[in-house]
Amino acid sequence: MLTFWSPGGGSAVARAAKKGAVNIPIVMTNAEDPIADGLIASLARPGGNVTGLTALLPDLAGKRLELLKEALPKIVRVTVLWNSGVPEKAIEIKETQLAAKAFGIRLHSMEVKNASEMDGLFEAAASEGANAIITLPDPLTNTLGPRIVELSSKKSLATMFTQTAPVEAGGLMSYGPSYADLFRRAAYYVDKILKGTKPADLPVEQPMRFEFVINLRAAKQLGMTIPPNVLVRADRVIK
Repeated sequence: MLTFWSPGGGSAVARAAKKGAVNIPIVMTNAEDPIADGLIASLARPGGNVTGLTALLPDLAGKRLELLKEALPKIVRVTVLWNSGVPEKAIEIKETQLAAKAFGIRLHSMEVKNASEMDGLFEAAASEGANAIITLPDPLTNTLGPRIVELSSKKSLATMFTQTAPVEAGGLMSYGPSYADLFRRAAYYVDKILKGTKPADLPVEQPMRFEFVINLRAAKQLGMTIPPNVLVRADRVIK
């Protein structure tokens, strides 16, 4: 049996595993959109040899932008940093674009394919008049987290991530599923399969817990004030 837990890269990893192991049970822990990605037939009856958990990342794209707008009502231009080399990110960027229109935000798409591009990309974002950066997670952008935080700070840009680690490293905010919960829940699937249940008969679960984290130290460095009504909604505030 194969179990995959790569944050922000769950669908890509599970898809590669499914292609190379058609007869081995596969438990995914954080697929972005497993139905659209062709991993399963439906959440209730996945079919085939893949089951597990979805991270609902495309569905959360609008929520991240909403929280960013509520925290910083004056922002009008937001840059989205994403890896266009990961197919499932196209769905997430589309959802972010739809949300931007609803909130009256001008969205600038910033595609990254390697670390050497980062300085030039952030220069471009600043020249576009961006107020904030939203990062769509995948193995590359996750690795670049500390660099994104560093460059955003230099350019006085607010940041919104999916995982908490970049916020702990100095980013402004994050909102996403609790990956720790997803990984723990994967053990349930492994146990059921080892006891004889077929992956096709195990419904794929959606996240039950979400985390909203704010770094007030980062806000102070950026000269930004987070409204009290947003602070009280945070699951964790770093002071």
